[in-house]
Amino acid sequence: MGRILCVVNQKGGVGKTTTAVNLSAALALSGQRALLLDMDPQCNATTSLGCEPTVGHALISNSNLNENIVDTDIEHLSLLPGSRTFHDVDKMASPGDEESQQIRTHLDEVIDEYDFVLIDCPPSVGALTQTALTASTEVLMPIQCEYFAMEGLTQLIQTIKKVIVATDGRLTFGGILLTMYDPTLELTREVDEEVRDFFGDIVFDSVVPRDVSLSEAPSHGQSVFQYAPRSRGAYAYTQLCMEVLQRD
Repeated sequence: MGRILCVVNQKGGVGKTTTAVNLSAALALSGQRALLLDMDPQCNATTSLGCEPTVGHALISNSNLNENIVDTDIEHLSLLPGSRTFHDVDKMASPGDEESQQIRTHLDEVIDEYDFVLIDCPPSVGALTQTALTASTEVLMPIQCEYFAMEGLTQLIQTIKKVIVATDGRLTFGGILLTMYDPTLELTREVDEEVRDFFGDIVFDSVVPRDVSLSEAPSHGQSVFQYAPRSRGAYAYTQLCMEVLQRD
């Protein structure tokens, strides 16, 4: 069975979608069969790879999921596009067990075809994120190296713990990733120390630096590996990919 990584943080602008897109690209480039699943109504993961959002989200349709998965320009990387349709978002966000089970069933239909499925979630701890967590096997949490990095994490961690209990241990804590890392700033070093002291070994050794290439690549519909393969951002996500593979 493949690994399903839910990329989640209740705050926006922390590198969540950037991580979902570029880690899935790195895994694919390493030879892993990867599927990026866009569950964020903003659909930024979809457009970051040069694709268009769909009219209706495939996860709540009655059609086979394979019929809606599209190939990307990166070999071994497929995409299930997101949808901005309010009806679909509301239905996926329903806290009912029926909707969560339907999404999990859809994923179970295709999971054997992939080594990794990465889910890009909305920046919240709402029902839509909880549904994604329920369907996943691991949580990957990007944390920005800023003053409010730890703010609100208690609520998110409590939500994750509830899902871990509800899924009988199917969901585990895959890792925490420090993003927008600038080692020349004292604040960055303070956040690094605080996060590693609090969370311990689940924090990845790899960190993602501030890199303009990571910000520019989505506007070209490309991952950082296509847009700027020699950039610091590409190197960082290569290192993260290696860590994720080692944690199998």
